[in-house]
Formats: sequence, structure tokens, C-alpha cells
Amino acid sequence: MKLTVREKEEPSLAFGGQAVIEGVMIRSKKHKVICVRQPNGKILTEVEEIRSVSEKHQVLKLPVLRGIVALFETMYLGIKGLYFSADAALEEEEEELDPKVLVLALVIGVVLAIFLFSVLPFFLTTLLNLRGVLFNVVEAAVRLSILLLYLASMALVGDLKRVFQYHGAEHTAINAYEAGVELSVLNAKEFSRFHPRCGTSFLLIVTLISILLFSIMPDVGFFARLAYRILLIPLISGISYEVLKLSDRYKESKVMKAFVAPGLGLQYLTTRKPNEQMIEVALEAVKQVHRLVEPSQ
Repeated sequence: MKLTVREKEEPSLAFGGQAVIEGVMIRSKKHKVICVRQPNGKILTEVEEIRSVSEKHQVLKLPVLRGIVALFETMYLGIKGLYFSADAALEEEEEELDPKVLVLALVIGVVLAIFLFSVLPFFLTTLLNLRGVLFNVVEAAVRLSILLLYLASMALVGDLKRVFQYHGAEHTAINAYEAGVELSVLNAKEFSRFHPRCGTSFLLIVTLISILLFSIMPDVGFFARLAYRILLIPLISGISYEVLKLSDRYKESKVMKAFVAPGLGLQYLTTRKPNEQMIEVALEAVKQVHRLVEPSQ
């Protein structure tokens, strides 16, 4: 089917997003929109103006540093969006969120992630009594295995299947937007549920960067090696963010397509094919963000 094409957007207006409970969150540089399908069939929309801390401190816009800031801001807004969507999907009366609760949820999430994907892989690999680059490669393989097992187990939870479908709907809507087509469900259905800027691809890039970085770090004992694996997480995340941006900028390159292919393959675990109602919700979120961005162009 031939798609109706509209004018493509500038790359600087690229949107990011996240699946939430029965809905999608789409974010631009200055706005966040959450659209949730309520039990009555209507779409509830929340619009919030956001301002990155990097707007106050220009130094945080520097490469690598901006990735560290983006990581924590994305996690914070993601948790906040999940709270809102849970209330909306259950049609409960929304209470004002206590920032302390959100920060606590963020801290718990970070601690669990550090344990699962940094401390545990390192500890298990030390049991094999390996050294040098081989240790780092095996550690990365263990980390990736834990990630795959984690994602596969999540996919088995019945209640999360719809979240993964909305994740696919989010990618479908953003792919349609970035292709410059008219944002209708019929058009959007023609696009993939996979996207190279997805957080799933980001996790794979983090694993590759960690192999390279840890390979040049000295072997100074068990506790010191464990310590810098934790302390260097922000740096690794910042570098991975720049690599992710670079992969998106040159996504038409054959080399870059080969580079992002494993990350796209990993999205088979974190996305499911969405239905038309889910795509409609995701498109509504994209349209709302676009309307907010358009006047400032």
C-alpha cells in the first residue's frame, strides 16, 4: 500500500517514549505526554511541561555528561508515568505523587539493576578464576545471559504482555512519525515494532562498552575491581548514550545497520505486535507532542 507522505521532521525533534500500563508515554525535549486507554474505552491524556536540569547547568549538555543526565531523568519520568497510568487504567482517583516516593522507587530500581547486571555477573565470573580480556568477555556474556533470562521471564508474565504490546505500538507510532507519513492507524500498521533508539538496544551497547572499558582497567584486587565496576556505571551509560545517538544519525549506513541488528533482535523479547486500539493510543500521544512542538518551530 502506498503511504500518504507529509513533510518529515527535523532530526532535532526526534521523540522518545515508553510503554506504560494500558498506554504510551511520548517525550520531546520540553514536554511529556501520556495517553492511557481507560476501561470505558476513552483515551485519557496527561500533558506535562518538563525542563531538564541541563537547561540550568550548560556543562551538563556536554557529550557523555548529557547521557548520564538523560538516563536518570528518563528513569524518573518513567516511574512517574507508570504511577499515573496505573491510576488511569484502574479509574482510581489520582492522588498527588510524593516526590520522595518517586525518588525511593528510583533508588530501589538503580540498586537492583546494579546488583543484577554488575555485582552478580562479576561475582559469578570470579568463580571461574579467569584473567585479563577473557575475564571481561565472559563477564559480559554472563551479564547478557542474565539480561536475556530476565527479559524472557518478564515475557512469560501474562499481565505484562499488554505492556509489551504497547511498547510495540510506541515504536510503530514513532517510526511512522519519523518516516513523515500521515499519522493514521492504517498507515502506522505498515511500520515495524522495532526501533534502534530503544532502551533494549541501549542495554546491549552498555554491555559492549563495558567490555572495552574494563579491558584497560588494572587488576588491583577483587574489591577494587568490583568498586570500579559500580562507580563507572554512569560513565559507561554516558558513552553508550553517545553511541546510541551516533547509530541513529547514521542508521542508513550498512555498517551501522549491522551494529544495531543485535539490539533490534533483542526487542523480540520486549515488544509484541500491537492491535489497532493500542496503535491509536500511541499515535494520539505522538500527535499531542507534535502539536506542542510545532508552534515553536
